[in-house]
Amino acid sequence: MELPHPAEEAFAYLVDPRRRPEWQSSLLSVDVPEDEEPHLGQTWTELTVVGVRPRLEVVEFAPFRSWAERGTWRGVEATLRLRFTGTREGCRVVAEGEVSGAGMYAVAARSSGLLAGRAIAADLKTAGHRIAQRSEG
Repeated sequence: MELPHPAEEAFAYLVDPRRRPEWQSSLLSVDVPEDEEPHLGQTWTELTVVGVRPRLEVVEFAPFRSWAERGTWRGVEATLRLRFTGTREGCRVVAEGEVSGAGMYAVAARSSGLLAGRAIAADLKTAGHRIAQRSEG
């Protein structure tokens, strides 16, 4: 996804779990202290629109370059990595993810993994609009 914002601005917004419900369509809320800044090892719980409450942890944190989280819920584990590259017009954000499941969760994990790419692209587009609104306001 190409965003018309500097990598520093996009990184700061996208990796902050407190901001996630603003742009991630699958989220209703996050449980993270309001004054806690994003950092390696940060953990939180989310409430999704389907009622799932995964536990997440930041497993990679290289400011303005890359960030990754690992989420778990029952027999499902998912990872999401965002890579940021500055461009002349702003930045490029590349999202990479993987979803796996064990036992009775294997089929659900595979299905959600197949749908995730489009959802992530749409969410990043929404995030770009939200960053622009914040910059204007």
